Amino acid sequence: MRVLLWSAVSAVSVSSSAAQQIAFTWDDLPAHSSLPPGQTRQEIATNILSAMKEANLPPAFGFVNGATAEREPLSAPVLKQWRSAGLPLGNHTWSHMNLNEHSLADWESDVLKNEPLLESSMGTQDWHWLRFPYLAEGDTQQKRDAARKFLAEHHYKIAGVTMSFGDYLYNEPYARCSAKNDTAAIDKLKASYLAAARATITYTRAMSKALYGRDIPYVLLMHIGALDARMLPQLLNLYRENGFRFIRLEDAEKDPFYRYDVHLSLPSGPDTLEEAMRKRNLPIPERPQLDLDLNGICR
Repeated sequence: MRVLLWSAVSAVSVSSSAAQQIAFTWDDLPAHSSLPPGQTRQEIATNILSAMKEANLPPAFGFVNGATAEREPLSAPVLKQWRSAGLPLGNHTWSHMNLNEHSLADWESDVLKNEPLLESSMGTQDWHWLRFPYLAEGDTQQKRDAARKFLAEHHYKIAGVTMSFGDYLYNEPYARCSAKNDTAAIDKLKASYLAAARATITYTRAMSKALYGRDIPYVLLMHIGALDARMLPQLLNLYRENGFRFIRLEDAEKDPFYRYDVHLSLPSGPDTLEEAMRKRNLPIPERPQLDLDLNGICR
């Protein structure tokens, strides 16, 4: 996941007449953020899996932190649920380790520690996709290059992120408001969640159009949280209404934009639209404004 800095959104109009493509991906399996009273991790997973099945989504990757299953044993069955539904799992490091804040050696060990769990869960299917925790790929060029070399040697591809509306920011407030049974506040959270997703579509597509004159296939970052599960049917409808077709991560990353993520023998290059804009000295649109005080609500 990534902490987003929100500011005013620029008024950029992008036509949605063509069919855009988007791949859903899910971080922090088997458990993310706090639980609302009376809910279980398995219930959250069931709701997410059911919504994706109902909407005929292709198999979506879930990126695993094995330490969570060890720390919260009741969440461990979520991984079996994901696999039983025919969905793949990938590596999110054992402990959700931020490469920018730890040594390369410690981070490499954390990646490898997660592998036995993935191998036992995935069997003969390919699980060699890695999502960097916090999207942190190294705080120096030397560390970034060394991490890419390590991943290449271990046959990984990187699961990039080209669309994120900060869904994870909403799950903790939702648990607080649920504990207080504050339905009015929950309604505000739900409205803000969808508004953030909608505004981020415009923000992200504007960059893709400025860079390439087209929509790249987008990779959406999501988290296996309680409000995410509750809102997923509406969120899927929102993307459909905005002209999106759902695809797999593997298919999205066949686009040349993601070449630095799938061909790790290449020197590192821009792997977000923001980075690509900076490299070409193009003005980055301002991010959509968060319209709710998520830290203060239901305190």
